[in-house]
Amino acid sequence: MKVSTREQMAIELQLAMQRTTMWTVLLHHTVAGKAGINVTDLQCLNLLSLDGPMTPGQLAQSMGLTTGGAITAVVDRLEKAGFVLRSRDPDDRRKVIIEPVRDKVAALGAYFEPIGRSVMTRFATYTDEQLEFLLDSARSNNEAMPDVIKQVQALP
Repeated sequence: MKVSTREQMAIELQLAMQRTTMWTVLLHHTVAGKAGINVTDLQCLNLLSLDGPMTPGQLAQSMGLTTGGAITAVVDRLEKAGFVLRSRDPDDRRKVIIEPVRDKVAALGAYFEPIGRSVMTRFATYTDEQLEFLLDSARSNNEAMPDVIKQVQALP
């Protein structure tokens, strides 16, 4: 059966996105190695940088980690490496808040500068409408991912 041009473009786009994901994972492994941490720790640090301080339980839930040993080990490693601080919640002293150490996280930014420059160079060639479309697509994909992850977790 002949595939329409639209279907062929959709297939090619899906494959291109799969390749983009592969390169992103490899980039994050490289950055984590340079920083002396593992990829899970780097992603937890990324989430804290994006969303701000949170409790270990919130961080664990967002990252799909267990609230016991797994998140404790991540926070311990990040604290030992100087990337996060633990503090007491001023509203509920029983709670611990994990917050990124801004200077230390900013230093990681140097490892992402090459990709940032590369992307911004390409973005400079796009029209406002193209950038608006890409932004909408990225936001839509980001909104869909938590549900996609839940669907994958439910698979046998």
